[in-house]
Amino acid sequence: MLHDLFTPESACAGETPWQVYPRPQLRRDSYWNLNGQWQFAVREDPQEPERYEQTIRVPFCPESLLSGVHAHFAEGRFLFYRRTFALPDGFVRGRVLLHIGAADQVLDCFVNGRAMGSHTGGYHAMTFDITDALQAENTLVLRVQDDLRSPVQPYGKQVMKRGGMWYTPVSGIWQTVWLESVPVPFIHGLDIRADDRRAVVDTGDPSLNGTVTVRTPDGTMTCPLEHGRAEICPRQPRLWCPEDPYLYRFTVEADSDRVESYFALRRLEIRTVNGVPRLCLNGKPRFFHGVLDQGYYSDGLYTPAAPECYERDIRAMKELGFNTLRKHIKIEPEEFYYQCDRLGMFVFQDMVNNGEYRFVRDTLLPTLGLQTRPDAKMHPDPRGRQAFLDGMEATVSQLRNHPCIVYWTIFNEGWGQFDSSRVYARLRALDDSRFIDTASGWFRGGDSDVDSRHIYFGPWRLKPGRRPLVLTEFGGACLAEEGHLFHPDKAYGYSTCKTRDQLLQKLQKLYEARVLPAVRQGLCAAIYTQLSDVEDEINGLLTYDRQVQKVPADPMREIARRLYQAAEE
Repeated sequence: MLHDLFTPESACAGETPWQVYPRPQLRRDSYWNLNGQWQFAVREDPQEPERYEQTIRVPFCPESLLSGVHAHFAEGRFLFYRRTFALPDGFVRGRVLLHIGAADQVLDCFVNGRAMGSHTGGYHAMTFDITDALQAENTLVLRVQDDLRSPVQPYGKQVMKRGGMWYTPVSGIWQTVWLESVPVPFIHGLDIRADDRRAVVDTGDPSLNGTVTVRTPDGTMTCPLEHGRAEICPRQPRLWCPEDPYLYRFTVEADSDRVESYFALRRLEIRTVNGVPRLCLNGKPRFFHGVLDQGYYSDGLYTPAAPECYERDIRAMKELGFNTLRKHIKIEPEEFYYQCDRLGMFVFQDMVNNGEYRFVRDTLLPTLGLQTRPDAKMHPDPRGRQAFLDGMEATVSQLRNHPCIVYWTIFNEGWGQFDSSRVYARLRALDDSRFIDTASGWFRGGDSDVDSRHIYFGPWRLKPGRRPLVLTEFGGACLAEEGHLFHPDKAYGYSTCKTRDQLLQKLQKLYEARVLPAVRQGLCAAIYTQLSDVEDEINGLLTYDRQVQKVPADPMREIARRLYQAAEE
């Protein structure tokens, strides 16, 4: 299982891996990273006496090689993490906050034996105010429970018996643990709403007043922060796009608090162009030429060895001519979205599915064309429905400020789908600035901004209608690269190639014969499966360990050039 196939960063993950600031759109100068070696224990009963027989490297899940544990534990067990710390002199200037980027699924926090709070949900950040429990020397204990036997909480592609398009489960802490000290009062968060002319920065606290200082191409401008809100209108707006991903950096100073952030100016809208509905950026039609990005890594599973791995993936896809990543059924650390903001990569962001999945009902029959079901009756468990809605709202709250995200996907292929129009309306109320794909693949009943299709087999019937037409999954051609396989005896994908030349020829034929004619007729997006191999699934353009790129850049860029040209005709 790729024991010796690490990405280069793996060998130097170090005692304190992932030292990058975890929250790029709300930065303070008080920051203390708690990643590294923690004591670790697994118990059946949360009240068992404390015994820590091993260590784990945070922020890597115990199932990963980089954690040093490399094991999954029986469902329902409790994972205990413990470490001690003493705050450095001068660190405390008000309140001390403990942040955890993500832990799957239920986390309870204890400082010096005192309960600090709990959090449910495996994909979103959490914060605990631990000030009142602090001493000169402190013991921090985090207890995490994850149970895949229940499909109530969103769980993504994780299954107990991995194989095919289902992957190794992830439990416990899998993002950075860190401390910061904040004054009182302090800026709890920023809600940034921007279009192609202005940005509105809202702290959510009407008692805060101060200034916002913005760096622009023309110099520095200062705007008042009044009642927690500031409006920024650059004289000559520089609009964000993949070719020019310009970010306006700014600083907010209110009372005794100071934070750094950024925004981008861009507008998304649907327009009818030559009689066909099109997805437009900054007033012009754009073709979204992308790949499916599962966000799995051979050595860290959910968490790459180092944040630089995100940049490497993004640059590799840009080098092949792609401008879009469909982040598939996973929420990444904010560092990923920052790199997409900075480097200029569109993101189609999926919500994380929950609910029961059945292969025949949710995949086989729809693939054969049986794609009609009354979704008001689908996945009726009220607990699962509420957990999905809670996760959707948390996702939008956490990621809404990132300009790279241009498109939300609610349900994927009927998995966990219910009351599509009602859920669409709820998401639209949360965010009215992005495209929404209610049902990616099939079961397309209900309100949606787009007509979203998946095609792996059978005839291509792609004809634009009253909504913009998008192809959100296709392709999946497999090539096994010897020495870079997770399991040499197992392979999963949608067609097979024996050589790199054969793979390139298949891709060229697919885009030439299928995608390009559809673009000329009005197709607005095409998402190829996929960025990298993942475990048994070997249909990636990169191998799972990111050591081999299976197709050359020049012919792939030529495909991209022709697609973009056709979309402009």
